[in-house]
Amino acid sequence: MSKRQKVVLSFLIPALFLLLLQIIYGDKGLVDLNHLKKENDCMAEKNEEIHRQNLSLYREIERLEHDPEFIESVARYELGMIGKDELIFKVNKSKAGTHDERRK
Repeated sequence: MSKRQKVVLSFLIPALFLLLLQIIYGDKGLVDLNHLKKENDCMAEKNEEIHRQNLSLYREIERLEHDPEFIESVARYELGMIGKDELIFKVNKSKAGTHDERRK
């Protein structure tokens, strides 16, 4: 190997090594690419969850617009409403010992 080839090789090997480091760790390198892929996967999962929520809300809106039984169930459970001819009985729960003591 000639002296000229040795000099070129001594510059070429470190330059290739630095280029490899730049490809792996530099801006827009493999490390950044890996980070962006993970971030993209996370956003895709969040997007899918939001899509499911939107679909569920859309279905609920459709039912609220067109399904009288669903409207009634929402009125009963979420708003605490009762039907026109219904009665509410409130029962006071007494402690077991108090009830027995009154009998004596």
